[in-house]
Amino acid sequence: MSVIHILSSTDRPGSNAMKVSTYVERILSRHATTKLFSLCDFPVKDVHGGPYGDIPESVQSFNNEFLKADGFLFVIPEYNGGFPGVLKLFYDYLPFPDAMEKKPVSLVGEAMGAFGALRPVEQFEQLLKYRKAYVYPERMFIQRVHKSFDQETGLNDETMQGLFESQLTNFPAFVDMIRDTESVQA
Repeated sequence: MSVIHILSSTDRPGSNAMKVSTYVERILSRHATTKLFSLCDFPVKDVHGGPYGDIPESVQSFNNEFLKADGFLFVIPEYNGGFPGVLKLFYDYLPFPDAMEKKPVSLVGEAMGAFGALRPVEQFEQLLKYRKAYVYPERMFIQRVHKSFDQETGLNDETMQGLFESQLTNFPAFVDMIRDTESVQA
């Protein structure tokens, strides 16, 4: 069974991203071993001033724990037309270039607006492709998250909920396929 780590990609307390991440973990845990991470726990204060050459132990520890997975699912909120700055900060401190290389990644966007974080998900997807991640083609864009999503039942639109469940139930098989292929080639 694959190990998939889920990241609530904001440091905003009580965020919708965390609500969606909690729901995602509950569904994914039926098909994979999961662990939920939040950027609320990322040690931002330890990277103030940009110690890129000398990464603090607290950051290394957070990153090392996060990277102990076969695949990753990022839940990304839209803030001001983009993804949260703390997500970029976290990403910049991941080991380069190998942290995401040949790793399967799935993306979920959520927003208060009508486009469901399409822009920030696609912006982040470019960063993942730069680092040679395998981006899972099924993505979910949760629009008007405060009205369309319930942490217990998911999306209130039956069609959208079906697409969301498809993404979450099929991603672990994609992770297994990539893991197995990479281990054969190694």
